[in-house]
Amino acid sequence: MLQKIVWPFSLAAAGMVSPAQAALPEPVKAMIEAAIASGKDAEVRSVVKFAKVANPDDVAEIDAMFAAYTAKKTQLAAAEKKAKMEAPFFENWTGEGELGGFRNTGNSSNVGISGGIKLAKDAVDWRLKFRARADYQRSNGVTSREQYAAALEPEYKIDDRLFIYGLAQYDRDRFQGFSSRYTVSGGIGYTVIKEKDIFLDVKAGPAWRLTEFTEGGSDSSIAGLIGLDLGWQIAKNLKLTQGAGATLASDAQSLTSANVIFSSGTNTLTATTGLDAKINGKLSARLSYAIEHETNPPDGREKTDTLSRATLVYDF
Repeated sequence: MLQKIVWPFSLAAAGMVSPAQAALPEPVKAMIEAAIASGKDAEVRSVVKFAKVANPDDVAEIDAMFAAYTAKKTQLAAAEKKAKMEAPFFENWTGEGELGGFRNTGNSSNVGISGGIKLAKDAVDWRLKFRARADYQRSNGVTSREQYAAALEPEYKIDDRLFIYGLAQYDRDRFQGFSSRYTVSGGIGYTVIKEKDIFLDVKAGPAWRLTEFTEGGSDSSIAGLIGLDLGWQIAKNLKLTQGAGATLASDAQSLTSANVIFSSGTNTLTATTGLDAKINGKLSARLSYAIEHETNPPDGREKTDTLSRATLVYDF
């Protein structure tokens, strides 16, 4: 992230305008300086535009202030890029830890413990994401919910919006009928929306899937993956997140025989919507709702599982 631009400084002392030219009215100068201090290009350009209209005799000084602002931003961006390129692998990671409870419907109906962690490293030409989650419930000596997931996702940036992704993912959910499921995928992604308060990434590519079933047997198949990630800072202390992914099997015919319940015969849809409310600087409360849908699950299993979570999230 770019450092805050320190303002004001003397344009006359810097030789950008002569002392005779430095006659911009103080209220106008203060307004431009306030816009520059915000670091928001749109606001700076708008204020500069109308300041020039209202003060045509001081265009040179206004232009000099704007030129100094853009030069400083360019300098800071170059310094940030250099720092990212030279940073060791274990530096510049960000992440969050999450812990709380959940209530689910579908193959089981109960409450339990939910925990997760997310890590991300954003470098100049690439980014690396890691996430892991566990949901577990045991009542009267009987496990009624046992779901684990972990994923590693590297991305190579082709340009400011286009990227190539890779994915290695592990899932375990005995109540959906599989003791282990491994997914490997790679493809292309694109940042459809990239603003300060909102972003939207979409991606798609081929995948390979290996599923080991709780009732015995396993299957590997070629599949396809599509997904999206949405983040929206609705207000200063309120954020909406939406993560969705669909894995489409290569042969999606209906399967009803118990001895052929393998992943190439089912499509999997997962979607999670979360709402974060900031408690203090690093701690937030999160309400989230997750759906996992299997078009052709093993016999006796529900097609759709839902999971409502209430958790505390700590950013680091």
